[in-house]
Amino acid sequence: MFERYAVFYTPPAGDLARFGAAWLGWDSAKGEAMAHPEIDGVDVSQITKTPSKYGFHGTLKAPFHLIEGATVEELSAEIERISRGQEPVVLDRLALRYDNGFVALRPEGNVASLRALAGDIVRAFDRFRAPLAEADIARRRQSNLTKRQDQQMLDWGYPYVFEDFHFHLTLSGSLGAIEGKALINALAPLVAPVLPEPMVIDAITLVGQDHEGMFHQIHRYALTG
Repeated sequence: MFERYAVFYTPPAGDLARFGAAWLGWDSAKGEAMAHPEIDGVDVSQITKTPSKYGFHGTLKAPFHLIEGATVEELSAEIERISRGQEPVVLDRLALRYDNGFVALRPEGNVASLRALAGDIVRAFDRFRAPLAEADIARRRQSNLTKRQDQQMLDWGYPYVFEDFHFHLTLSGSLGAIEGKALINALAPLVAPVLPEPMVIDAITLVGQDHEGMFHQIHRYALTG
């Protein structure tokens, strides 16, 4: 039994997934710790300490506790139903970027269809989400939320949805600008051979967080609409 659930994008088995699992030190598909790559002058373990527990992913529906009376079987069935009505999303590519204090792979080109998919997912599965605890609300409010983001947090359990949604696959914890740019330079030769072009999102993944805080992939659902 998992403590929280979420809907992520996780890459299919292949070069990109292997890179992400090794870089973060956690393979969420296998539920196994991985050895980090060794890079001169880069403490990969320290840089990835914060995002490691989530595994290599892009958030679509942020982690939540199941509301009382709901079951993971019901959630899974609803994700499968929604997935059958959603078409795959095609992005131009992913690129390394330093934004908002961390390094991530972010999409380039038109992201309207991806934003629409994420918005549909936020709405569709919100009935399974338990309300945020007061402690969670207080913690989120330490991030200088805008008025809109604060209301979205209260309404949807997460502030960065809809217009404030920015898809990314996180590769570091908080870094200064100089550190972030240096990390991009170190990562560039590693990611260049594994990035697909175009980037196709043709499945979404139900994940669960265990009692130690680590996220595990439960099932990937093909987008077949």
